[in-house]
Amino acid sequence: MFRFMNLKQTLSLSAAALFSVAAAAQRLPLYLDDGAPMEQRVEDALSRMTLEEKTAMVHAQSKFSSPGVARLGIPEVWCTDGPHGIRPEVLWDEWEQAAWSNDSCTAFPALTCLAATWNTDMARLYGKSIGEEARYRNKSVLLGPGVNICRTPLNGRNFEYMGEDPYLTSRMAVPYVEGVQSNGVAACVKHFALNDQEMNRFTSNVIVDDRALYEIYLPAFKAAVQEGHAWCIMGSYNLYKDQHCCHNQYLLNDILKGEWGFDGVVVSDWGGTHDTGEAIQNGLDIEYGTWTNGLSSGTRNAYDSYYLTQPYLDRIKKGEVDTTQLDDKVRRILRLSLRTTMDRRRPFGSIATPEHFEAARRIAEEGIVLLKNSGGVLPLDVSKVKKVAVIGENAVKMMTVGGGSSSLKTRHETVPLEGLRKRLEGVAEVAYARGYVGDAGGEYDGVVTGQDLAESRTAEALMAEAVALARESDCVLFFGGLNKSPHQDCEDTDRTGLELPYGQDALIGALAAANPNLVVVNISGNPVAMPWVDQVPAIIQGWYLGSEAGDALAAVITGDVNPSGRLPFTFPVRLEDVGAHSAGDYPGRKRQDEDIWDVHYNEGLYVGYRWSDRHDIKPLFPFGHGLSYTRFDYGTATLSKSELAEDDTVTLSVPVTNTGQVAGAEVVQLYIRDVKSALPRPVKELKGFQKVTLAPGETGTVTFTIDKSALSYFDDVAHKWVAEPGKFEAWVAASATDIRQKVTFTLK
Repeated sequence: MFRFMNLKQTLSLSAAALFSVAAAAQRLPLYLDDGAPMEQRVEDALSRMTLEEKTAMVHAQSKFSSPGVARLGIPEVWCTDGPHGIRPEVLWDEWEQAAWSNDSCTAFPALTCLAATWNTDMARLYGKSIGEEARYRNKSVLLGPGVNICRTPLNGRNFEYMGEDPYLTSRMAVPYVEGVQSNGVAACVKHFALNDQEMNRFTSNVIVDDRALYEIYLPAFKAAVQEGHAWCIMGSYNLYKDQHCCHNQYLLNDILKGEWGFDGVVVSDWGGTHDTGEAIQNGLDIEYGTWTNGLSSGTRNAYDSYYLTQPYLDRIKKGEVDTTQLDDKVRRILRLSLRTTMDRRRPFGSIATPEHFEAARRIAEEGIVLLKNSGGVLPLDVSKVKKVAVIGENAVKMMTVGGGSSSLKTRHETVPLEGLRKRLEGVAEVAYARGYVGDAGGEYDGVVTGQDLAESRTAEALMAEAVALARESDCVLFFGGLNKSPHQDCEDTDRTGLELPYGQDALIGALAAANPNLVVVNISGNPVAMPWVDQVPAIIQGWYLGSEAGDALAAVITGDVNPSGRLPFTFPVRLEDVGAHSAGDYPGRKRQDEDIWDVHYNEGLYVGYRWSDRHDIKPLFPFGHGLSYTRFDYGTATLSKSELAEDDTVTLSVPVTNTGQVAGAEVVQLYIRDVKSALPRPVKELKGFQKVTLAPGETGTVTFTIDKSALSYFDDVAHKWVAEPGKFEAWVAASATDIRQKVTFTLK
């Protein structure tokens, strides 16, 4: 019904609200009584529904909505893509834009950048802000955050996730979910589970041992459900145990709804449903996007031909299945509606406000990582630098459009060149040369950047121009890396290698020879190889920073902001240094006579720094790494006691002092090592982190509480978490390879 309303009307009215206004003069039905217990309201609404109304609720009616029950004032469920901003409105049955003039949003930094802040306050701010934008557009469900693990740096969708470590991802996901849902909008945590590559994503069958499943790939989902109380989960495209994950008995029924007690809604990824029987029995609640738009492709009245529509209704009427599973699905959908669109205390939200752009800028600034800084190149001394050469396509290319379902139509996007010229206006000349051509396009699903990046000059001419500019400038800022084109950082494709594309490695080498004051700013959502790392004095990891990208980068480069980001994943020197490529069989092995690819996670627990530790491999840049424009010294770490009982806790404290000349923030990391265990364990595992901001000369004390959960591993034979008595070490660190203190304690 909302498709005929304007935006103002959809903000003010829902089917439930209209119904409640009409019923104001009489006693409200129980399911509309906000003061009644949730489960009583659910049961009351369920009891009033016909069989046809129930089956209508468990499938889509358009690209992004599923039906309610208009007769009862139960509203439709409206979803929107995230997780970095609110997708522009599309046509009812198509992916093309609806051409609204009022659906531009704030583009927030990609989730890799959020994870790189190592700051849970930023995660909460992110969730609250994007939730306000979803609420303003009257959405029931925001399709995010993504919490899949960075198993391979080739995964085209890693930029939408939060890195390689389950603990870091868990801690950042929970406040994001809570922030979104504080607006009466459901966070839909995705993609559940093992969706760790885009190549063959519809046909990959993941084969992984239970220890790796529970210790690496499930913790962020579990935390989002049990701590963040997420109201929605999205299944993934791939298979696990030969069942598609959108209707998977093991993941959805046994683990999610069984072991974890999830009471929310499971939605399919768009087109992720494949079988009526499995969809009925194996935990799927709402089916979306089953390979039809209802008009130009698929059958007539296609939405009524989804797996969970007429085929489901026919099975019930024939007595082949009863309504037990259907009632459970509808209960969950009713619960979702009562928590979101039917909550009359739901705030109104806001979109593309100054406050949201400020939040996007703050997150971007905190997530930028200074990887290398030798020779005092950074921050730029604006009192001495008179001419700055800005080189590289990524200095001018807008990055909010493209990359798949996270593509956005933003109110504005400040590109790096624009941000630097604004910051250095009246101080220094900022000259630009393109240097290379990557992707001159700027369109995705009907959203266009409006940029004209067409280029007729040869690669040789572009390089010659860039090198000449570098020679005559005081310093050079090269903006390169990846983009959101296919086989870069992009949904539905993986990268083809770890190296930089478009001849950038050769260009960087030439620029380093032309000017020793070279800063490389890598814009990407993935690790990249850097064969020129020893030739370049300063390197910044710039991510995809959203609407405020240019201003955030300019602030860090000039020292207005002291960088405090830390890497959420390892930068390997070469692809062979990654467990998924050394021990695993990425992208998988195709079965004979079947369009199924078995992907063996032979590296098991040893993902990211765990693999590097086990095989003593030196990374290019380690997990947790990041530099500052100041220095931090760690004092002696102390424990509150040297022994603890199984249900006890121990407190670790360490003083940290800013010994430099400017204020800054340090991320203190806690890793736990099990000295001796019955089952093999990683050398160390992240179990705590804290970001502390200190003025010059100031000392702060960072405190961690260590409990049984930080010491436990998953026993796959007993199928339970075990904290084994014995000796443990707590490692206080500035990165996975920069260990500052080690203290020992015993679990009795």
